[in-house]
Amino acid sequence: MSKLSRKQIIDQLAASYGIEPEYRDNWGRIHPTSVETKQKILKAMGANTDTEAHAKKAWHVRAEREWSRITEPTIVTGLTSLPNELMFQVPHRAQGGSPEAATRDLKVTLEVTDEHGTVQHFAFAQKDLSFYEIRRLQNRAYQRWSLPFPELRTLGYYRFHLSVHMGGEHKSQSVFVAVCPDKAYIPPALQGDRRTAGISISLYGVRSKRNWGVGDFGDLKRLVDWVAKDLRGGVIGVNPLHATFNRMPFNTSPYLPMSRFYRNFIYLDIPAIEDFQDSPEAQAMIKSPETQQLLSELRASEKVLYEQVAALKEKVLRQIFQTFLKNHWSRIGTKTTRRTELENYIQREGRLLDNFATFSALNTAMHSQNPQVWTWVQWPREYHRPDTREVQRFRQKHWKEILFYKYVQWQLEKQLAEVQTYAKSRGMCIGLYHDLALAVDRFGADFWAYQDFFIPGVRVGAPPDAFSQQGQDWGFPPPNMERFQEAGYDLFVKEIRKNCAFGGALRIDHVMRFFHLYCIPEGKPPKQGAYIAQPFEDLLRILALESVQNQVVIIGEDLGTVPPYIRDILNKINIFSYRLLYFEKDHQQNFIRPQDYPELALVTVATHDLPTLAGFWTLRDIEVRKAGRFDNDQAVIQAVSEREADKEKLLKLLQNLRLLPQDCARDIGAYPEVTGELHNAVVGFLALTPAKLFVLSQEDLFKETDQQNLPGTTKEYPNWSLKMKYEIEQLHRDPKARAFCEMFRNWIEKSGRSNP
Repeated sequence: MSKLSRKQIIDQLAASYGIEPEYRDNWGRIHPTSVETKQKILKAMGANTDTEAHAKKAWHVRAEREWSRITEPTIVTGLTSLPNELMFQVPHRAQGGSPEAATRDLKVTLEVTDEHGTVQHFAFAQKDLSFYEIRRLQNRAYQRWSLPFPELRTLGYYRFHLSVHMGGEHKSQSVFVAVCPDKAYIPPALQGDRRTAGISISLYGVRSKRNWGVGDFGDLKRLVDWVAKDLRGGVIGVNPLHATFNRMPFNTSPYLPMSRFYRNFIYLDIPAIEDFQDSPEAQAMIKSPETQQLLSELRASEKVLYEQVAALKEKVLRQIFQTFLKNHWSRIGTKTTRRTELENYIQREGRLLDNFATFSALNTAMHSQNPQVWTWVQWPREYHRPDTREVQRFRQKHWKEILFYKYVQWQLEKQLAEVQTYAKSRGMCIGLYHDLALAVDRFGADFWAYQDFFIPGVRVGAPPDAFSQQGQDWGFPPPNMERFQEAGYDLFVKEIRKNCAFGGALRIDHVMRFFHLYCIPEGKPPKQGAYIAQPFEDLLRILALESVQNQVVIIGEDLGTVPPYIRDILNKINIFSYRLLYFEKDHQQNFIRPQDYPELALVTVATHDLPTLAGFWTLRDIEVRKAGRFDNDQAVIQAVSEREADKEKLLKLLQNLRLLPQDCARDIGAYPEVTGELHNAVVGFLALTPAKLFVLSQEDLFKETDQQNLPGTTKEYPNWSLKMKYEIEQLHRDPKARAFCEMFRNWIEKSGRSNP
């Protein structure tokens, strides 16, 4: 160490923390990570390298950390590839002689507890152990030993408790162990050459004559009927249902939620709540002329009015909750079934729900006291963490308010579970297909409650590419994966499990997050960032385990510059690829044929961030992006030229595949918009791919021109608020809507994707 320069120490430290030395951009150019960037990210991770002395100290601390604990805090392994031994280390106190002599009284015990509470006990004398090495660090030395790894015969999570007795001293440590399958789950309905199809919707934008201006779980159940019966589909996709602040225009994105563990109450079907039926007061609220007028306005609005909808639903929910308190929670005598159900739910959720509900109650209280307070960083410092004395006092004093937020989440889970159960009863092989966002709002509940699990002073983004030549700063913190590992990946497991619940498929937004994340030091432009490697083998194995245990198909959103090895790894473990019509091209930039799509994939036209098929064809997205989204007029001209070339290539391919009638015009000028023939051809193109899942967005089914989100905008575009073209009631009776549905159903049946 004394011979290494400060730069060399920084390089080695950076490597040990997973900071990658370089990255390759869209054009194949190599970009080395600067020393300054390494220093700033290292400092955010707790390793100060400002001076040579600081750098050496950081290196020694790093090395000591590995050896000073008895063993690794977490072991993630496969059922078919269990380790042969469990490594551990103990301080070496002998001044001379052999290691064996120094540890002649070494004894080790291991207690193994499975998920069901079954415990196995193992005891090892020194003769049962294997000695490996002695490592000297500064003024201390450690011995490394191993013991035989216990035989674990079932998948699941285990807790090891390792105790080491030596020289009159006793040390112990708990170890989290995950025993995982080799592959993620594929249901029988998708095995062999079986496939299915369905529709994706943005639930917030669903229109009906009965909802409150935003789609709810009652609407979702009716959409299940539509997809299962009218379309004969097996899957219905929904936007992330994560909790958001519901404040326009900055706090409505389902991809930047306040929590990824809990859901947005605006999706509750209020009249379907059992306590609403028992609450004359809540019913009177709804029947009042003022509320009926407001409901009419909310339904008639072209955009989702989040704040008004949320305010109305919260007002009624609070009245319903008062009814629940009176009839169940505060009732004297024998506990009612509903109180017991809520208590069981609260107990199952534990600290996770308590932290979310406490944050929600604090957020309401602080804003009520001062309407200018919008984020938790504006709260008094003693409320900045969930474990302070003041927060504990708040929990005790405001228990009823906190219970309200727990009650609401309970209702959300009950209704969502009912929808998935209903979908399966209608013969849908997948049912609900959920979406897990990459981001978490740094002003939200998850960050407030689990700050130690994020890297402060660093933001996730993307390096410069063809889409954004200056790179992108997405504005949210990256996870501190070392902290996750130390805690046995507990929060990661809960995040996946909570989002697998009540569905048959889960889409992982930006699946490359499991391999590496591009991170930018606070205050620096995106181009001065670096990739931080993630423990992908651990994360993917746990993902596969949760997939199997919950019987959920996993789809990895693998768009952008994805190294081939990543897709190979995902394919090998049955994680579906996510393939878009626009992006699937060969080396000559021609669209590939249907048969060239992979089998383990979900195919669709676009995402919420990309133009719809109709918008793509009419250049609607380019027109919208002209207002500040292009560097200059030449960039607009180039975008138009590239789009027209893509349209010609796609049209030619559809003609060559005979997906367009022979008497249709062959010139691109004959198609100023997406005609019925062209629409039918594109849907058929995707239906005929071998991909096991084909999901068409409702915007592309009904030829909508506007996309749900325009990246890089807030007030400039009505992001996350566009409503469906048709009300649910019109889907069954409007001639145009029925024609769209019939076309889609024909392709589902013709391609062998329909439900039996």
